Amino acid sequence: MPGGMKLSKAHKPNQFLESLKAEGEVILEDTQLRSKSSSSIPPSDPITVTIEEKLNVTVKRDGGVTNFDVQGTLALQVLNDTDGYIQLQIENQDAPGLSFRTHPNIDKQLFNGQKIVGARDPSRPFPSGQNETPLVKWRIEGLNESSLPLTVSCWPSTSGNTTVVNIEYEASDMFDLHNVIVSIPLPALRDAPSVKQIDGEWRYDSRNSVLEWSVMLIDQSNRSGSMEFSVPAADPSTFFPISVGFSASNTFSNVKVTAILPLQGGSSKYSQQVRLVTVNYQVV
Repeated sequence: MPGGMKLSKAHKPNQFLESLKAEGEVILEDTQLRSKSSSSIPPSDPITVTIEEKLNVTVKRDGGVTNFDVQGTLALQVLNDTDGYIQLQIENQDAPGLSFRTHPNIDKQLFNGQKIVGARDPSRPFPSGQNETPLVKWRIEGLNESSLPLTVSCWPSTSGNTTVVNIEYEASDMFDLHNVIVSIPLPALRDAPSVKQIDGEWRYDSRNSVLEWSVMLIDQSNRSGSMEFSVPAADPSTFFPISVGFSASNTFSNVKVTAILPLQGGSSKYSQQVRLVTVNYQVV
């Protein structure tokens, strides 16, 4: 039974996965992953590459960046053992501050010389199954405020018993941003804030006293936008830290797999998922 459990044989741990665990990587076993993703559509391509960059950013409310960290991972999923005997040809943008780190079982000389991701021992296939195997990691350091995908400015102003808050965003033309949510903390309120103007949608989370400003897509048609709302008089520091969340379908490094190179006649067909996501993105 292809892909089924073979009860006649004892479970033999995959050496590649075992070495990943020894390095501290969190690896979900097939059974765990299947139970968590049983409702999702399984991959149809024999080989799937996932390239993800995670953003950790802290911006000061008066300008300037105190933290701007980009960390990336290239992970591989192979459905069948026969397709695990492969190498991956990659390319990337030559960005300043970009440094790569390969898993110990990857041939570093091959990677550094030809940007090919392959096992040090080509007779050992990459792990197969429903789990992803991280093969390459990278980090980009030295980025400054001009490289931020999204800048958010907040201007509270109090007059009498009312504080009017003007917030605006400006987005870089490097990225189209999806599912943008700007979360602004508010003082404890009896009623929802009065939103006078907004580019996008808003929602008031009364339990946590947070105003969420959402824009489904920021592209060339709306690189800047604003919102104005008012609440009873409050200290300006009440509206910080502002948390920002979004995703994009391209990355800072532009790491991409350009070809799968079969070593033993397996499949060269693959799909590729590329995403940039926020882990912690705040204005403080």
